Amino acid sequence: MKYILKPFSHSCHGEVLQKKKTAKSDPIYHNRLVNMVVNRILKNGKKSLAYRILYRAIKNIQQKTEKNPLSVLRQAIRRVTPNVTVKARRVGGSTYRVPTEIRSTQGKVLAIRWLLGASRKRLGRNMKFKLSHELMDAARGNGNAIRKKEETHRMAEANRAFAHFR
Repeated sequence: MKYILKPFSHSCHGEVLQKKKTAKSDPIYHNRLVNMVVNRILKNGKKSLAYRILYRAIKNIQQKTEKNPLSVLRQAIRRVTPNVTVKARRVGGSTYRVPTEIRSTQGKVLAIRWLLGASRKRLGRNMKFKLSHELMDAARGNGNAIRKKEETHRMAEANRAFAHFR
């Protein structure tokens, strides 16, 4: 675990050591990204089921594309990761959608959330099937998760006039 000096936000003026969490890696691929996805699939504490869903989706990707499935996963997340997002800010009684840049880790979290949301909404037999197809679509540059990213970027572009409210 890394320790980072960060200013303390309360009334005292000293600095405090704060632990920075690093994501653990999964047991089979030893990949942090896979573990992040598993933790987002997770429902009701059923982690073994989440692992099973993702590993079967990865196996399905390998059979369909005959490429390294982890590179397909990375490519999909890279394509879906947004650079900016819009946040609602209240200024003088009215609410503005203010575009803000986001860090890469937060962007990755959003990308994973959008990919899983899009795959849950997909029509299909089971989650393994839906997730693998959504990941392959995102790696190719289409799919609902990509559409969500483009929509967010469009919204940020439309509200660029309010960027000074940050």
